[in-house]
Amino acid sequence: MDDDSPEARWERRTGGLLTLASLLFLAAYAVRVLAEPALPRAARAACYATMLAAWAVFAVDYAVRWRFSGRRLGFVRTHLLDTIVLVLPLLRPLRFVKTYERVQRRHGLPRLPLYGRVIVYAGTSAVLLGFSGALAVYHHEHGAPGTTMRTFGDAIWWTCSTLSTVGYGDVAPVTPVGRLIAVGMMACGLALLGAVTGSFSSWLLQVFSREDEEGPPGR
Repeated sequence: MDDDSPEARWERRTGGLLTLASLLFLAAYAVRVLAEPALPRAARAACYATMLAAWAVFAVDYAVRWRFSGRRLGFVRTHLLDTIVLVLPLLRPLRFVKTYERVQRRHGLPRLPLYGRVIVYAGTSAVLLGFSGALAVYHHEHGAPGTTMRTFGDAIWWTCSTLSTVGYGDVAPVTPVGRLIAVGMMACGLALLGAVTGSFSSWLLQVFSREDEEGPPGR
């Protein structure tokens, strides 16, 4: 049975708007970072206005859901991801995973098994987080003295090696903000890798356990 609380109804009504705002925020930030310094002043102002408007939508959504919940600080603890993306709106696209789950439930579509959902969600989160992280670190690094991240391709390469916990070290951030982003990317990479490997290991254990219970053919 679907949740009919005011907070749940609000989330169902605003899901599409928030998804659009997330896409616009990410697109505006990407244009601002990748097209600078060739970006005209009017286009730069439009990017800033789009980002600010999207953030305002996020802030209103957070405030309304906090009000509907009636839990005050309890809402912050149970909606940690929402709180983080309000402060760091570049991570807002990570909520696409939650939106996908809601759309499936609304239309009665068959859901993937638990292990499949974990892998799909982790993979989607890794792609979105990797692109957002590459934009953020490139923004702060490409013009810094002594940087090894001179192109966005370098930033993508660094992001892939960081999220996968490989860390070649040929490209590394040199600014304080870049290193702070790197710490967050390392933590997220470990969490995503742990979720996928843990889910896969659990699935293998269930398969082997089922085979042991069934026994060899013809027994």
